[in-house]
Amino acid sequence: MNSRAFAIFALFMVQLIYGLNYTIAKVVINDNYIKPFGFVLLRVACATALFCALSAIIPQQKIEKRDFFKLFVASVFGVVVNMLFFFKGLEFTSPIHASAIMTIVPIIILILSAYILKEEVTKKRIFGAILGFSGALVLTIYGKSDRVGDNIPLGNLLIFLNAVSYSIYIILIKKLTKKYHPFTFIKWLFLFGTVLLIPFGYHELQLVEWQTFTPYIIFSVLFVIIGATFGTYLLNPLALNKLKASTVGVFIYLQPVIAGLFAIIMGADTIDIIKILAMVLIFSGVYLVSLKPKKAI
Repeated sequence: MNSRAFAIFALFMVQLIYGLNYTIAKVVINDNYIKPFGFVLLRVACATALFCALSAIIPQQKIEKRDFFKLFVASVFGVVVNMLFFFKGLEFTSPIHASAIMTIVPIIILILSAYILKEEVTKKRIFGAILGFSGALVLTIYGKSDRVGDNIPLGNLLIFLNAVSYSIYIILIKKLTKKYHPFTFIKWLFLFGTVLLIPFGYHELQLVEWQTFTPYIIFSVLFVIIGATFGTYLLNPLALNKLKASTVGVFIYLQPVIAGLFAIIMGADTIDIIKILAMVLIFSGVYLVSLKPKKAI
């Protein structure tokens, strides 16, 4: 679990789950089973219960009092603002648009990492980021939405704000992952998040007609809660503990590839030479940035 190989595997699984989540969550929201803010509250509250149950059976470290404020701020950016903007943005834009816009995260993280964490930004890493961004840009251009209810500009803006918030979150928890095991502090992130989200999502959650849920909708809601929330928020800090924050960020380039492939499998898109080229660029960018920098002799 402490190896670099596991960290990279964990990052890939996070991006795989997130890539599928764009289409799965959008179906639940756009078919009016659960409105965006209500879905966020349900997602975070249920995940909080899972994290608390996990903490009850696994030995925990004691968190220093001065770190609780850091956890609170990290929760604001990584749970509250991040998820509210993401789900509301996803209501108005397409999965491919949303996943492609999220590729702005590595650019923001590279800048923040250089100034705040003093991480090395090599030419190879910059080139990898440019390659990945180029591929994501191609997918964005071809990721049009045919849904009548979509508002692409508004949705894309909200997803962009979500990406900025997520980038800040990654930087904020970087030092915490060095100090604490994720099982120790992650439940506090969600406890703070649940309380902060109640004013936003309580009314929408009350409107949910649970008896109308089909088996697929039940599966979709469970996927979002267990996979895209509980699972990813555990795996991300584990990876962040062994890899540079900028490396963790650049793996987000996989999301538009996975989201696009899933859309094709579901019959919502088609493949062509341009999209294949975009995927090659993205994978190349991820490979270059994930390479461990050579130590000076």
